[in-house]
Amino acid sequence: MNHPALPPSGACGQALPHESARAHVTGAAPFIDDLPELAGTLHAAPILSPLAHGRLLGLDTAAALALPGLRGLVLAADIPGHPLLPTSAQDEPLLAQDKLLYAGQVIGLAVATDRETARRAARLVQLRTEALPALLSARAAHAASHYVAPPVHLARGDVTTALEQAPHRLTGSLESGAQEHFYLEGQVAYALPQEQGQWLVHASTQHPGEVQHAVASALGLCNHDVQVVCRRMGGGFGGKETQASQVAIWAALAAHKFARPVKLRLDRDDDFLITG
Repeated sequence: MNHPALPPSGACGQALPHESARAHVTGAAPFIDDLPELAGTLHAAPILSPLAHGRLLGLDTAAALALPGLRGLVLAADIPGHPLLPTSAQDEPLLAQDKLLYAGQVIGLAVATDRETARRAARLVQLRTEALPALLSARAAHAASHYVAPPVHLARGDVTTALEQAPHRLTGSLESGAQEHFYLEGQVAYALPQEQGQWLVHASTQHPGEVQHAVASALGLCNHDVQVVCRRMGGGFGGKETQASQVAIWAALAAHKFARPVKLRLDRDDDFLITG
């Protein structure tokens, strides 16, 4: 395909075509869900917590396992490596075990020969749970001193005296609603076992290095045993900086258990529930 000539290197004030513009507008730019699937590829779908806070007492998987095309489930006991996301906080389980920490937390995965069967099976898993009190607003969490990260206080000088001596003072409160970035390409990963215990992972991510580290940690491998590829993303806006790691981990855990390539593409409503 012929491409228009680019202006000389260093030219200022001239419009440059986007690297993939022609491929985008002609539909020739492949995203992860456009990649040809290897023979035997399986598809995964998440089993989600219905509670904002609670205990997971057990699972009834009979109806899901009876579904034609289902290959099985992946649960926390199937993690061969470290069970927590390898962040500095070390407080986020890869898959929930006894505690449920938020609505939409991933408890496990249903793995099937096609995506729709996997999604149906995930919804057929019956959860036995016990609800616990939940903090559902920022004000309630603040009153309980329950924070995502330790509070940071910035101060300079005698703030109390300065306010008392100020000629004008305003008091009040401001509230801002939550916002979710609607990237056009949802969270998706395709994990392929390679020879000699190595892995190739196609991930829609803004941080391939973090995905590599996270997948290696979950599988109990060295970083150099995992190769992560991201040719392009259909949007991220920060939503695929860290959140893409979990999606890649879940696909890799399923691929590890069943020794087959596994793709995980979150449905949009699941995407919004699961990611922060």
